[in-house]
Amino acid sequence: MGQTAPVSALLWMTVASFAAWCWLLLCQGFFWRTDVRLPPRRDPEVWPSVGVVVPARDEAAVLSVSLPSLLAQDYPGRAEVFLVDDGSSDGTGQLARELSRRYGGLPLTVDSPGEPPAGWTGKLWAVRHGIARARARGPEYLLLTDADIAHAPDSLRELVAAARTGGFDVVSQMARLRVESLWERLVVPAFVYFFAQLYPFRRIGRKGSRTAAAAGGCVLLRADMAATARIPDAIRQAVIDDVALARAVKDAGGHVWLGLADRVDSVRPYPRLGDLRRMVSRSAYAQLRHNPLLLLGTVAGLTLVYLLPPAGVVVGATTGSTATAVAGALAWAVMTGTYVPMLRYYRQPLRLAPLLPFTAFLYLLMTVDSAVQHYRGRGAAWKGRTYARPGALPDEG
Repeated sequence: MGQTAPVSALLWMTVASFAAWCWLLLCQGFFWRTDVRLPPRRDPEVWPSVGVVVPARDEAAVLSVSLPSLLAQDYPGRAEVFLVDDGSSDGTGQLARELSRRYGGLPLTVDSPGEPPAGWTGKLWAVRHGIARARARGPEYLLLTDADIAHAPDSLRELVAAARTGGFDVVSQMARLRVESLWERLVVPAFVYFFAQLYPFRRIGRKGSRTAAAAGGCVLLRADMAATARIPDAIRQAVIDDVALARAVKDAGGHVWLGLADRVDSVRPYPRLGDLRRMVSRSAYAQLRHNPLLLLGTVAGLTLVYLLPPAGVVVGATTGSTATAVAGALAWAVMTGTYVPMLRYYRQPLRLAPLLPFTAFLYLLMTVDSAVQHYRGRGAAWKGRTYARPGALPDEG
């Protein structure tokens, strides 16, 4: 009798996990599908001008791969690149100028705004400076892209054509992240999978939908909408600035599209688990709005949805509870099936799909670590800067 009650409770929790997976499979915007790519597009009669803004802080290690790809854009209209050196100590700005002289291509301006004032993140202060420099040329669109993102030669052309054809104020692509080391294979595809689960791409692009998100590595933004939505001033404290940008644009009545990229790639390596932990931990608790109750709910949700199915299989098999084992196996099977498309997108072996509970457990630990670092005063640390929980600042109009 002493063992029956815990097994019975696990059975009901495992059934609840299976029910949750059935709901996620059918009712969460088909988040698991990876066919949301650039929408149908046609070339405009007149190609609009574009200002490409690249915030960069200590990016010398990757800039020689990413920047030449921007300078080499095959774009029929006028386009210029504005790289904003955000207080780098590794010669990022000098390297950018050397790459421009070596490769030619689009005109490049390198500038530095100095240290950000209180209430601004370093990246958004750099973006603000870059947008101001770009606006002096009167561009119709702004491409906000990170210094670790490499673009295919037709990337800018495709983004602008999609925005023009669909009437989008934001067209953003989730760059394909590097997946080479063992830990990258285990963690990186799941990172995009979890992001899509939180922000289903199909819902983002639907007019009238409140779901808003973008991928900060590649955001094409209509310049007049940037002014209307007060980008980046309205989001100057945001650690997760891409989601905040999309929310500000939608709140201003704009139309946002987000999908997976085919020819936009991140060249930043995360070879060790510690590198990935820092990437996730710096923003995970900010995603939960620094709320302990949301943290507890997230831990409980991850446990129910991802960890209970394999636990049900193991406990059910060892205790002879067939129902528990079957319920756990069914939930695990649905989970595995929804992960397969993302592994295919990343060209990874499908045998990694059943390991998603292990990866989810790693993310659970990273999320808790993010909260711990926040309360130790080291939350949202990135490249020598630490950002505390955003405070209430007066609106600057």
